[in-house]
Amino acid sequence: MNSATARQRVVIVGGGFAGLYCARALRRAPVEITLIDRRNHHLFQPMLYQVASAALAPNDIASPIRSIFSRQRNTQVLLGEAARVDVAARRVELADGTAVEYDTLVLAPGTRHHYFGRDAEWEPLAPGLKSIEDAETIRRRVLLAFEAAEREPDPVQRHAYLTFVVVGGGPTGIELAGALAEIRKYALAKDFRHIDPREAVVMLLEASPRVLSTYPEHLGQRAKEDLRRLGVEVRVESFVSDIRPGCVVAAGWTIPTHNVVWAAGNVASPLLGTLGTPLDTQGRAIVEPDCSLPGHPEVFVLGDAACFTHGRPDGSPVPALCPGAIQMGKFAAAAIRADLAGRPRGEFRYFDKGQLAVIGRGRAVADIGRFEFGGLIAWLLWIFIHIAFLIGFRNRAVVLTEWAVSYFTYKRGARLITDEEPLGNPEQALLSE
Repeated sequence: MNSATARQRVVIVGGGFAGLYCARALRRAPVEITLIDRRNHHLFQPMLYQVASAALAPNDIASPIRSIFSRQRNTQVLLGEAARVDVAARRVELADGTAVEYDTLVLAPGTRHHYFGRDAEWEPLAPGLKSIEDAETIRRRVLLAFEAAEREPDPVQRHAYLTFVVVGGGPTGIELAGALAEIRKYALAKDFRHIDPREAVVMLLEASPRVLSTYPEHLGQRAKEDLRRLGVEVRVESFVSDIRPGCVVAAGWTIPTHNVVWAAGNVASPLLGTLGTPLDTQGRAIVEPDCSLPGHPEVFVLGDAACFTHGRPDGSPVPALCPGAIQMGKFAAAAIRADLAGRPRGEFRYFDKGQLAVIGRGRAVADIGRFEFGGLIAWLLWIFIHIAFLIGFRNRAVVLTEWAVSYFTYKRGARLITDEEPLGNPEQALLSE
């Protein structure tokens, strides 16, 4: 066996935070890394709602994976979708029929939308927010709705076009609801002649008794009050029982609307179902203290795909946030290096850096250790942290500039309808999606 083939083959599935940081931490290790992702870019998902609300362009929050690893000699990038893992044969089978063999496998495929068994019916009507395509779809539908309302003579139909419903009161839901409220109040306020965008209705529906259920109760209440100050109609204990073309049914109410965004549920990638290992109720793999699969120490499962409860004081899994994914990625890399050196791996310990959610300009809530606060300071902290996590100097500079311009001018710089379909009739284009 020559020196090239003797190097450990590490296959990483997923170019999100966990996969990216794992690969980068192995840049000087004597391994050959193959990173597989069905997208050619790393995406900063926490800022996707800014693309959906026309504040940023897609390339501001994404970086080509090949560019990130262009100088990392031990890493190759494959564009492909992992369809199955053959744990016994130690290979990853791709959707195109090819296979990649591994000595060590790192699985970080992330999550996808979960419509609680109504995926086929509801997903076309209520897109979630997981990819750039999702964000562009939401942005297009929001802008088309205002265009359709501008041309609609019937006040009932016009009201349906100008009603925006966000389902789910977690961080994504409140961030998007707040952004939509600001679009109608500031960015579009003077752009139309036959409608007043400020009269548009933004509604947030949450099935549980309060929004931001993972935050301290007083922060959830503060977020609710901030949303209402922005003009968002917040309805808690409003379980969505049906989504149909032209309406949403929740808590016995039928809400006429052509604009629904889903932020109420996630489920792990179906790739994990091919592992033959126990999964939790969200489809995540239940992992060992070193983030590996039971009985298969050569397979790590990280980030949103992992159900890691070891050492957690309340027995809950590590939250599906980017700090947890980054820490897992770095730990897996350290464990691989320990294996190569013949040392014990140790156990993963999650350091909780807290959580932040932004509601609108100058409004955010923060739960960081012993500190629980909201307002302008939380908002500035949110900006600083999110800029720091962006990949690449260009992205940081552009996003900071865009935010500064938006803050002082109240304008949104990415209000483009890029689909060619609506050239003739925006109403028909919106209804046909």
